[in-house]
Amino acid sequence: MTTPCPICRKPANPATAPFCSKRCADIDLGRWLTGQYVVPGQDGEALAAEGEDNRQPPS
Repeated sequence: MTTPCPICRKPANPATAPFCSKRCADIDLGRWLTGQYVVPGQDGEALAAEGEDNRQPPS
């Protein structure tokens, strides 16, 4: 039994795994590039501001 494609749920193709086709792989990439998929966490600006607040003054 093969894992279903995460986009259309058809059986995955080994050549384009975990997707069934290049089309589904491109749809997934497009979702990442447009921000529809995100990895949870703080954004870069919040981390930079937090780092500035925690700096110790030079002795």
